[in-house]
Amino acid sequence: MASLLYEAVIPLSCASRDNYGLAPGPRANSRVARRMALWHKHRTGAPRGEGSRPRDVMKNGLYSIHVTLLDGRVGKGSGVILFRDGQILGGDAYLYYTGSYTVRDNTFKGEVLVQRHTSPRGDDNPLFGGPAPVGIGVSGIFTDLRAEMTGTALVGKASLIFGATLRKLADID
Repeated sequence: MASLLYEAVIPLSCASRDNYGLAPGPRANSRVARRMALWHKHRTGAPRGEGSRPRDVMKNGLYSIHVTLLDGRVGKGSGVILFRDGQILGGDAYLYYTGSYTVRDNTFKGEVLVQRHTSPRGDDNPLFGGPAPVGIGVSGIFTDLRAEMTGTALVGKASLIFGATLRKLADID
């Protein structure tokens, strides 16, 4: 538990990035697709309905979120995010996230708007949050205790593709 809380305090907005320097590579996308397919195939603890079929329920809860940029770009960060009855809320040291999601067959899709609540200090460089709000489309798979998702953020004229791991920290009624 201590490691989860420690990981959650590294703000998403303090992440490093390479200013879009490296060209995207096809291997990044295929690695992520294979990793997500294997994780989905071997997951444990998925909610079950009648006949042991997975149910379309993502447990309401507070999750830590750990983001890594894909397509050959460098950048990562962490924060906390709340999934509750189709709504998404979250944040870190400089940014807050609001959005919505839908669930089907142990997968989810959603839209998130990332906005700055505090200006960065020193060399801190928000991964997704400049002065203007950033729209993000996300999709992923989940179990009772964790989720894996990918998303695309439109930052200015550049699209940033990322992968994220979510770990459940607390239940929410």
